[in-house]
Amino acid sequence: MLDKLDSIEERYEQLSVKISDPEVISQQDMWRKLVKEHSDLEPIVTKYREYKEVVRQKDDVLAMIKETGDAELKELAQQELDELKEREDKLEEELKRLLLPKDPNDERNVIMEIRAGAGGEEAALFAANLFRMYSLYAESRGWKIEVMDSNYTDLGGIKEIVFAVEGKGAYSRLKYESGVHRVQRVPVTEAGGRIHTSTATVAVLPEAEEVEVEINPNDLRIDVYRSTGHGGQSVNTTDSAVRITHIPTGMVVTCQDEKSQLKNKDKAMRVLKSRLLAIAQAEQDAQLAQTRRSQVGTGDRSERIRTYNFPQGRVTDHRIGLTIYQLEAFLNGDMDEMIDALITADQAERLSQAAV
Repeated sequence: MLDKLDSIEERYEQLSVKISDPEVISQQDMWRKLVKEHSDLEPIVTKYREYKEVVRQKDDVLAMIKETGDAELKELAQQELDELKEREDKLEEELKRLLLPKDPNDERNVIMEIRAGAGGEEAALFAANLFRMYSLYAESRGWKIEVMDSNYTDLGGIKEIVFAVEGKGAYSRLKYESGVHRVQRVPVTEAGGRIHTSTATVAVLPEAEEVEVEINPNDLRIDVYRSTGHGGQSVNTTDSAVRITHIPTGMVVTCQDEKSQLKNKDKAMRVLKSRLLAIAQAEQDAQLAQTRRSQVGTGDRSERIRTYNFPQGRVTDHRIGLTIYQLEAFLNGDMDEMIDALITADQAERLSQAAV
């Protein structure tokens, strides 16, 4: 590990010189690429230099213990040595985490899809709760939400909604949300006061960049129709809604939230490309010899990941066994405690895999 850290520090110093070179600065594309690499390496180098300083201090204290004959001074030095060893161990663990391979999708924007599952109207109302929760969470982080397609019920529930989340690190924090979400509560439609269990599925896809997914226009069938509002009412007098069918896969994407047919088509293509990218990446992952099933689950959409229990005011993530007794705050977008715990569990699992 230390050899790897030495080479990273050396590369960082080389980059520090290069990004200050006027000749490199004049080549903006290259300069931006080098600045990004320099920025990515900086946290590792900063932590490594802190680690080396602690090791140096530890060696100095060890030398002092060997040389001194003063019992009181030796005792004080031993206390300092114990503290330095503790800091050294902690920094070593932090460095291991920093050296873990990063998910190449982490800095991307995401396409999220929420669909009502079992439970009829109550499931649709729960899906609407989830969309509001993610919208408030995105707002708290300064991210932007853009609805691509939606299908509401008469009571304000959501049968299906597709939306983009744009912002730094959106995928890195939202990727753990893929799966089946379960709610336990007394529905507003229930006269007898009985607790019902309903579900909604969430999919989180990294948004594809323009160059990554090439689609042959001949592989597409594009249909246009009039968009509809709540309860199926027509909300547009022109054929602005767009349905795109990708013939090779049979995948269908619709978009009707914009009044412009062109804008709806652009949005639908963004969703289609992201879905096709997700399929391609899943196929790549399946081909890897070492398939990792981490503590935080596979991300498979058939997997039940979380329960929102209203009578007990709790939310439980089944992948890591964490329960938070602040359901209302969680549904109001206060999700960081849960997401941080999922990230920590994922890193711990990857560290244990790397050590095998």
